Amino acid sequence: MGCEALILAAGLGTRMKSDLPKVLHPLGGRPMLHWVVQACRHATGRAPYVVIGPQAERVRQAAGDVAAFIEQRERLGTGHAVLQARAQLAGKSTHLLVVSADMPLLRPETLARLVENQQAHDGPLTMLTAEAEQARGFGRVLRDAQGRIQAVIEEAHATPEQRAIRELNVGAYCFRGDWLWGQLEALPLSPKGEYYLTDLVERAAREPGGVAAVSVEDRDETIGVNTREHLAQAEAALRARINRRWMLAGVTLVDPATTYIGSEVKLGQDTVILPNTHLEGRTVIGRGCRIGPNTIVRDSTIGDDCRVEASVVEGATLEEEVDIGPFAHLRQGAHLCRGVHMGNFGEVKNSRLGPGVKMGHFSYVGDATIGAEANIGAGTVTCNFDGERKHRTEIGAGAFIGSDTMLVAPVRIGEGARTGAGSVVTHDVPDHSVAVGVPARVIRRLKKDHE
Repeated sequence: MGCEALILAAGLGTRMKSDLPKVLHPLGGRPMLHWVVQACRHATGRAPYVVIGPQAERVRQAAGDVAAFIEQRERLGTGHAVLQARAQLAGKSTHLLVVSADMPLLRPETLARLVENQQAHDGPLTMLTAEAEQARGFGRVLRDAQGRIQAVIEEAHATPEQRAIRELNVGAYCFRGDWLWGQLEALPLSPKGEYYLTDLVERAAREPGGVAAVSVEDRDETIGVNTREHLAQAEAALRARINRRWMLAGVTLVDPATTYIGSEVKLGQDTVILPNTHLEGRTVIGRGCRIGPNTIVRDSTIGDDCRVEASVVEGATLEEEVDIGPFAHLRQGAHLCRGVHMGNFGEVKNSRLGPGVKMGHFSYVGDATIGAEANIGAGTVTCNFDGERKHRTEIGAGAFIGSDTMLVAPVRIGEGARTGAGSVVTHDVPDHSVAVGVPARVIRRLKKDHE
């Protein structure tokens, strides 16, 4: 019958001092709960169940791929939280994995080892432990002279001698289901008025087979989040984990400490990421690119052999061999075709720049379509908004737009056409024509190459 997973996410998280539920605070660009859900799903092969408190609609909306939510109406401790799942989970599987939602760095592989160990274990419980010099509030694992686990003592109730113990209870367990459900109602009430799941360790130790333990090898996995300081520590550890993965995959990070790569980002081999660069959302970057320094790329696609220097790219697409910046800004819907060059302090929004377009510095192109090999002079502005509606500008292939040209949309500049510097274009310019002035007028027709 396999193993189900239960995530405990009903805590108030008062030490975060926030109106946002603790489990929804962002970590690596995703809610903290997301990481635990994904780890449990990979460990068991099934969508987990999540215990939430009352009035937790935001948690329901943000949790994503879960089997079901189970409400803990009274917050009476971790043992009580698991008991609320009995009606849905008793008899559903032979084993139950229980994990706290404030342990977002536990790897799927670690939880899978925990499950596999318990499935091969004769006793009723396998728990996750770690050796550490800093206890970080975790309970201590008590063993007898033969090294057998006897109990877990919470830090608040531990004696000075017990606090000196370095083996910590990480707070992830895999139980044999038939044993667990019969034990929960017998848990004693703690001095704090709560039912601790950790009290089951002492009971399991008295059963045939006793309690098994799986040790966490990576100390970063044991970072629990109870405060914003802990959240920052978890963020740094997660960032290092992601960065290490990409460096092993053939991506150069010049300064990993100042490189921020989101969990959904994908990078091509031999790409170089320079310092103070943030790659966020569902960004995809091809091979052989050079990104940064001081660059933000969010939810964008960048092709092979591109250069993006000290710029902001949001919701945009760059095809191969595109070169932008420094201080360029690509906004939602910007599409730069192969070989486009965009100079410093330029901005593009909801526009397509055809292959080989050159766009000078200090220019704004919005709601426009620009043909191949067109040249956009410095200071060019597409005046796309009339106060009520947006209008489009079309610039034909091979056109030359003089510096400081104002293109008042809707307007079309024909193929091979030219505008003089400082022109204000309010009417269409025919193919292979020259327009100058304020307002611009056509002064002559250019000869085509074949004429």
